[in-house]
Amino acid sequence: MTIAEWCVFGTLMLYLLTIASVKWAGHRHFDNARPRDPAFYEDAIRARALGAHQNGIEAFPFFAVAVLLAEFRLGPQHLIDELAVLFLIVRIAYVFTYLGNRPTLRSILWSIGFAINIAIFFLPAIRAYLPA
Repeated sequence: MTIAEWCVFGTLMLYLLTIASVKWAGHRHFDNARPRDPAFYEDAIRARALGAHQNGIEAFPFFAVAVLLAEFRLGPQHLIDELAVLFLIVRIAYVFTYLGNRPTLRSILWSIGFAINIAIFFLPAIRAYLPA
């Protein structure tokens, strides 16, 4: 497996752990029979964790497809790997800014992550213009 493929897995685990950790920490208030109970998410940190989790679900498909397409179309693997690691780092920072209630920085990080995805997606198309 490539580093980028491990980053796809890491991104998946990140969005799962974002919500699992809040559910685990609030185990006395969390009812697994009603996992989507809005009352559990009335707490501000839990609501932000849910938002970060949902955004992770939204961001994941484009990242995974971009990585796999870039690899399938023989984009430069070292660049795919480097951008995928950078994306994962940005997503980790994104989760922390979401949990820390830093909306402006969070939006900046989201934009950077989206730009990284676009770069990965188009690597095969521009590979002829890149230095070897």
